[in-house]
Amino acid sequence: MKHGFIKAAASTPEIRVADCGFNADSIINNLKECADAGAKIIVFPELCVTGYTSADLFYQEALQAAALSALSKIRKATTNINALVFVGLPLRIDGKLYNTAAALYEGRILAVIPKSYLPDYNQFYEKRYFAEAPSKNSEIYIEGQRVVFGTKVLFKCTTMPELTVAAEICEDLWVMSPPSVAHAQAGASVIVNLSASSEIVGKADFRRNLVSMQSARLVGAYIYCDAGEGESTTDLVFSGHSMIAENGKILAEAALFKNQTIYAEIDTQFLAHEKTKLQNYRAESEGYEIIEFSLTPAETSLTREYPKYPFVPEDKAEVQSRAELILTMQALGLKKRIKHTASKTAVIGVSGGLDSALALLVAARAVDMCGMPRSAILGITMPCFGTTDRTLSNAERLCEAVGATLKRVDISDSVTKHLADIGHKGAHDAAYENAQARERTQVLMDIANLTGGLVVGTGDLSELALGWATYNGDQMSMYGVNASVPKTLVKHLIRYEAEHTDSTLKGILYDILDTPISPELLPPEEGKIAQKTEELVGPYTLHDFFLYYMVRCGFPPSKVYRLAKLTFKGDYDCETIKKWLTVFIRRFFSQQFKRSCMPDGVKIGSVSLSPRSDWRMPSDAIAGVWLKEAEEL
Repeated sequence: MKHGFIKAAASTPEIRVADCGFNADSIINNLKECADAGAKIIVFPELCVTGYTSADLFYQEALQAAALSALSKIRKATTNINALVFVGLPLRIDGKLYNTAAALYEGRILAVIPKSYLPDYNQFYEKRYFAEAPSKNSEIYIEGQRVVFGTKVLFKCTTMPELTVAAEICEDLWVMSPPSVAHAQAGASVIVNLSASSEIVGKADFRRNLVSMQSARLVGAYIYCDAGEGESTTDLVFSGHSMIAENGKILAEAALFKNQTIYAEIDTQFLAHEKTKLQNYRAESEGYEIIEFSLTPAETSLTREYPKYPFVPEDKAEVQSRAELILTMQALGLKKRIKHTASKTAVIGVSGGLDSALALLVAARAVDMCGMPRSAILGITMPCFGTTDRTLSNAERLCEAVGATLKRVDISDSVTKHLADIGHKGAHDAAYENAQARERTQVLMDIANLTGGLVVGTGDLSELALGWATYNGDQMSMYGVNASVPKTLVKHLIRYEAEHTDSTLKGILYDILDTPISPELLPPEEGKIAQKTEELVGPYTLHDFFLYYMVRCGFPPSKVYRLAKLTFKGDYDCETIKKWLTVFIRRFFSQQFKRSCMPDGVKIGSVSLSPRSDWRMPSDAIAGVWLKEAEEL
């Protein structure tokens, strides 16, 4: 439960049609297994106490009574189980039979939720047996206990503020206006669905999309528990296709025809963060009964996986299409700016590194879109004190391979003169380094003025987050094409371009990918790069991970650290992760002033640090709260 994680289970038990005693024992057996596994929300299928396919046997008093007796047995079995449990059964109330979900907690029946929408088409004929849910809640008595009966019921956890649960039943999800929409607007963060969805060819894909999209629409979690083998096969088969989804992502999914129990850790803290950011969730809880329950605080062991590269697609089939989309978006942004400013050239400082390589490739696409010759791209190399033969050669060869106009401007003398003018004593300090970056920017701006051009910025999102840029140096441009592209994604995009180009350009790009990341502001050592960025500020793999989960998800340092330990086990030890997380926090806060005046640049993903887009932060905000938590890890 720490950090908002709650373990949920969807369990499809072995059942026999109309054998309530057997079914109760089977449910109890699975219930205990779920509880032993640490599940705190446990969901069973629709009408699992009797079997969904009992048909006209539902009319039989004997079956109805047996179902109630089974419910009592299951209820008693929950007495020492600290979990919210949902089971499906038919229940007769005031002369009407309802398809219901009973919510059980520590030996009590908290509420009974009836099904709102009854399918009465094709193979379904529920209206033959059941009545639709009444519009208002009421009270019923089961075993002498007062129980809330109705659809407008929320189960609110007193020990976990972000956790509020509501229920719907099978068809309720498939209609145009599912009850879960109202539940979410009333405050539900987790929806459970007790289902008996018969299987036909192609239905599993549709069902998966339905569950996934409903969780996304509700900005919540959706636990879908499906009936499986054991139901009657007179005309239908049931696959037990259970799923647990969170905000559009399937966290766990049962194999078809296996009668499985699936588990997943739902992140209620993340869901609360997402809803807080959105302004379209109006609180509409009128008519709802709020029933409180408590869960004993406990550490939830995490089995869910988090990608090492959250900005890069995990699905290999998606990698290429995503890369092409991003490159096109970058190019379209630059195209618009070139046309709007009537620029005759696109001026780019090309260093032989990753960022400038990507900017050059994007510029090539942009001028093609504008109907301009590639020669309109002015690729400027500006060697100075730290430039190596390798990077200079790659920069110049890259310009030639792309078809850009290459111009070399050696800035060594001008920087040396400038340092002398300001009384610099020769130390390899910040002034020594930044003078080079600012001189390069001046050269680019002046060449743009001379040629009626536009300076294309090369800095990426990771550098913006860390403030790893010289203020009024490489921090500044007229349009930053990489502004929302983190370093790990930059590598991915360049690799994609390398894989889809001619052999000459391919070789250059692969060598750039293999070159240590460096601003090259300090003299080389034996002709090799002396200044390696990741040795100074930390691995970009970690920083991009921190960036995503702190900014995109709003996670506190302790949670980011926990996820990083899990994700990078075997790659980085705990102390290393803590060290660079602290560096990230400190730099992220202290360097906001650079982001407050960053140039325009196209947003391509869910994280942007532009002050005109997603991220508005005071430049003098104090990092104390975050640093204190990081230091206490």
